[in-house]
Amino acid sequence: MTKKSASNEQFAVAIMAGGKGTRMKSDMPKVLHPVAGKPMLGHVLDAAAELAPTHTVVIVGHGADKVREFISAYSSDVQAAEQTQQLGTGHAVLQTEDALKGFEGHLLILSGDVPLVTPDLLFTLTEKHLEKDNAVTVVTTTADDPTGLGRIRRKGNQFVGIVEHKDATDEERMIDEINTGIYAVAAPLIYDLLRKTGNNNAQGEYYLTDIVTLALQDGLKVGTCKVDDGEALLGVNSRAQLATTEHLFQQRKRAELMADGVTFIDPATTYLSADTQIGRDSIIGPNCRFFENVSLGERVELEGSSYLRNTTVHDDTHIYAFCHLEGVKVRAKCSIGPFARLRPGTLLENGAKVGNFVETKATTIGKGSKVNHLSYIGDAVVGVEVNIGAGTITCNYDGANKHQTVIADGAFIGSNTSLVAPVKIGVGATVGAGSTITKDVPPEALAVTRAEQKTRTGYKRPAKKGA
Repeated sequence: MTKKSASNEQFAVAIMAGGKGTRMKSDMPKVLHPVAGKPMLGHVLDAAAELAPTHTVVIVGHGADKVREFISAYSSDVQAAEQTQQLGTGHAVLQTEDALKGFEGHLLILSGDVPLVTPDLLFTLTEKHLEKDNAVTVVTTTADDPTGLGRIRRKGNQFVGIVEHKDATDEERMIDEINTGIYAVAAPLIYDLLRKTGNNNAQGEYYLTDIVTLALQDGLKVGTCKVDDGEALLGVNSRAQLATTEHLFQQRKRAELMADGVTFIDPATTYLSADTQIGRDSIIGPNCRFFENVSLGERVELEGSSYLRNTTVHDDTHIYAFCHLEGVKVRAKCSIGPFARLRPGTLLENGAKVGNFVETKATTIGKGSKVNHLSYIGDAVVGVEVNIGAGTITCNYDGANKHQTVIADGAFIGSNTSLVAPVKIGVGATVGAGSTITKDVPPEALAVTRAEQKTRTGYKRPAKKGA
């Protein structure tokens, strides 16, 4: 007999995402609060997608329009089912029946506020569910403090049901094995069971957990899938729990990167996004923060207290301390900072250097070119092997419109120069220090605009009054 596996059975996914999250004290739907820069629901959808389910249905309720908007942006393959009245978890899952009409595989039930669920856990669940030929399989774990969580009831080793905290006896509240809210259930059996549930409980709700008792009463095979990662599978219901989940995610992400060959000088002070990518032999200093869409190549050294967002950095680049990069592309073997700010649209070609207290925006710095100190280069195209002296400014804004400055290959811009755009500096041209350039400079030319120096000998400064 061929062993059943998730690869030869159909699975669909239902994600509960309609809760208000009263304890969050927020106008934002609970499942849209971010962990590592991504809404919690996004993490759950990512994990579920690894199973390649036939259907994915998100149950929306509180803040339904905002959650639908996120789902639509996430994937056109994800459906929404609305729970217009918040009548409990069992009632929520029942709302997926129309979306899954005719589906006869197995339904995975997940919670949108458990962002640390992993694809590995879901694969383990599906395999065990099929291997044991269960009608219902419940993921359980242990918790040091199970207050508020459903307890797993057993007689000996035999699983006999789940009791919610509010309905539990004092003895049952001593149980540390808890229900994670993650299930695998045969379909369409799940809907038959849900229609049999009642709301005769402390909260007056239709509990999803009741399907376990009903399935056992009907003589169906019910099992558990116990996992060790207890803290990571607890739902987020408060800002404190959100902070704990963020901490756990950061630990997990940093550990994965270190296992792949990345060095963190002080791991606890580095904050990563869910999609952060860092190549091997890169070194990350303390107090760095990675926002969304950041990728570092191999052997990149990022010194401390730097911030990156929507940025790609190629191999062998050195970013000194206290730099801010957003919307930037950096090619190989570049040098940046310290105290540099690179704004959206900046491109550094191979070997380019942007030094201390330099700001760039919508600018290409060509191969081997240098902007070493105290300059603003915006809306500019800088060619190959250009040297831009300290205090240079591209005057790109006339009060109404932005204009471009072009500095061709091999040009030399002296210190304290203002380039009033639109203007072009030709190949190999030189601009003398202290100049204000308002007209194009031809190739291989020298442009100087400053008043003639006058020197008076024998001059004495007037004495200070009262001296």
